[in-house]
Amino acid sequence: MKSLDSVNTPSRKEEITDRYFLLLDQHLTDLVTGKATEMLELNDIARELCVSHKHLIAIIQQTKGEHPCHFYIDKIIKKSQQLLTETALPVAEIARMLTYDPSNFNKFFKKYVGQTPGKYRENHNQAI
Repeated sequence: MKSLDSVNTPSRKEEITDRYFLLLDQHLTDLVTGKATEMLELNDIARELCVSHKHLIAIIQQTKGEHPCHFYIDKIIKKSQQLLTETALPVAEIARMLTYDPSNFNKFFKKYVGQTPGKYRENHNQAI
């Protein structure tokens, strides 16, 4: 017979994982709309989900196979790419919306995408 903990553990892990991803999406939307002005840190996210920082890391790694920061960075990059291709906002404004100094944003974006935000926009110009 399974203990109550083993029955509830997978669903609780999945619930925390789902809430983590929903929180990331909502936070990035709040940043873009100006509802939030500071990027949440992993500790803040864990607190919002009512788990410890270490527990959040363990859960996301167990359920998704990567550190939570991997997914956070991925979502920031995807939001950046969306803003670059779907708006005419200057790169510096997009950087500020996402709480980055423009020069640091360029380095961050290039590290993960392989080209600067401006070059990415040139190569993926859809809505402008």
